[in-house]
Amino acid sequence: MLAELRRTFVIICMLMTSAVLIGVLGSSLFATWTTQRDIIEESLTRAINDDMDNLPEVGFARGITMESGGERPEDQHGRNRDNHLLALAVDVSSNGVVIKTSRSPIAINSSVLSEVVYDALNAAEDTGGIPELHIAWKRALFYSTLDLDNLEEYEDLGYDPWARIAIVDTTAMDNAFQEQLKSDAIIVVVALVALFAVSWALSSWALTPVERAWDNQRRFIADASHELKTPLAVIVANTEILAHDEGIPEESKRWVKSTADEAAHMRSLVNDLLELARADEGAASGAMHKEDVDLSDIVDSAALEFDAIAFERNCLIETSIETGIHVQGDPAWLQRLAKILVDNACKYAASGTTIEVKLSKAANRITLSVTNQGNVIDQADLPHLFERFYRSDKARNRETGGFGLGLAIAKGIAEAHGGTISATSSEADGTTFTVTL
Repeated sequence: MLAELRRTFVIICMLMTSAVLIGVLGSSLFATWTTQRDIIEESLTRAINDDMDNLPEVGFARGITMESGGERPEDQHGRNRDNHLLALAVDVSSNGVVIKTSRSPIAINSSVLSEVVYDALNAAEDTGGIPELHIAWKRALFYSTLDLDNLEEYEDLGYDPWARIAIVDTTAMDNAFQEQLKSDAIIVVVALVALFAVSWALSSWALTPVERAWDNQRRFIADASHELKTPLAVIVANTEILAHDEGIPEESKRWVKSTADEAAHMRSLVNDLLELARADEGAASGAMHKEDVDLSDIVDSAALEFDAIAFERNCLIETSIETGIHVQGDPAWLQRLAKILVDNACKYAASGTTIEVKLSKAANRITLSVTNQGNVIDQADLPHLFERFYRSDKARNRETGGFGLGLAIAKGIAEAHGGTISATSSEADGTTFTVTL
């Protein structure tokens, strides 16, 4: 339980911090990408609208400086002129022939230019790019004048349109974005590793009170059970003597028998509590004795031992056990685990049904399952079956015996051996308890 709580604590810490970290860095990346797209769009738009014969201006123009109290220079379209990329603009005819090239101090390969012109003239959108070449472009259609409000009228009159295509090289921006992406990824990985180490250390500190309370509870159960064994043994012995005492009237012996039954019942409970405490101790400390165990033989023996009990309930035990399956574990505890599952199946199997015991191995996974046909366990009860003193039959009928500790002990044994246990129940498939090692 403590290991599960510790894992949960670490997972919650990492998920919360990771969400914040990824959110912040993701927002930063998105802001960078948006800013770069805006700069590219602004540069392309300016290249289309500016005079082709003008040289592009970089920085502050016309002697206006911030020191002199001037404002940042704006072009005729009201855009800030110091926030742009150098762009090349070309005028092309409708059939793709380059008519004119702007005076921008940048050059472009003729084959690349042909590819850009072809894409731009045939694209459905006015903007696009060639990512593998780190090129972005924008297209605008013109006629014999720059009156763009009457395009349909010019087409109706038969004017031949021509296009102006602006081109910018986005290599620097793309590389900068990729570098930021790599840096952010490294930051996330390093932060998660550091966070895991810190969370794992903090989990030990945070769970110290829980661990102390759990140890105290386990120790109390073990100590109380040990202390109860001696007086219970005396009570059982005395009642057995009284039951055979000829001097006690027959009508009084029923009280002796009732006391003996309750003492035996309580001794069984104490033994179960001791086993549960030992199973918890083995799971928590890993101190359980382990050796090479023939699990196939153990399961087969358990099924054979309860064959007579199943027969008394008019049931049949069928086994499907692969031979030669070995595990590292405690033979006594594994035997107890198999017996708990088969005994539980026999108790709750309906008369005239078959109990199936299966053991198989696939790769490094060993699966033991026990299935019985009987009353279907409510789905709401399934998650609680392995809790201590929990029983799905709310009446807690003594005829079936038990205290609701058997499955809790089975769970402790399975976990002490590094495995898991689960249960399913349905009308069609019956009730199945599955142990995976």
